[in-house]
Amino acid sequence: MSDTELVDLIAADDHDAFAEIYERYFGLLYVHALKKLRDKDEARDLVQDLFAHLWTRRGSFDQHTNISNYLYASVRNRVINFVAHKQVVDKYLLSLAVEDMKVEAITDHRIRERQLAGMIESEIGALPPKMREVFELSRKLNYTHREIAIQLNLSEQSVRSHVKGALRILRTKFGTFINLLLFFK
Repeated sequence: MSDTELVDLIAADDHDAFAEIYERYFGLLYVHALKKLRDKDEARDLVQDLFAHLWTRRGSFDQHTNISNYLYASVRNRVINFVAHKQVVDKYLLSLAVEDMKVEAITDHRIRERQLAGMIESEIGALPPKMREVFELSRKLNYTHREIAIQLNLSEQSVRSHVKGALRILRTKFGTFINLLLFFK
């Protein structure tokens, strides 16, 4: 039977005619889709979906249409749509991965920052009592040397000496990084 006769029979719900069209074109359409997609499963699914669509639309199918042209054009369009959709999905998945890495990096940064702050606090706590008190008033409460001297009944020179001593001790433990952290804290 010719393709036109088979299309007429398909429109009349003939399963055997549909099976014949399927047998004639499935392999060719599969190879055509496979060349474009380079994935056997995707190519098979795409062609299967095309034939399922053809069967569900059999009543509205134009019987004067060249079935081979229709099938090849449908495969081409489905491949184009599939590739476009896959690109959108891949782009979305990539953006999710990038965001996940950012969140992970921020979390890691915050954990390390807390650990370092804890280590600094521990070292500040280990300073001699008067030096620690002067240092905390200077760096944590932002008092001037004059205000600290008045509050603790010390000379301004003593306050400077305590702050310098505390910074020298912390620098030896943490390096110049401590200056930045204490400056921004």
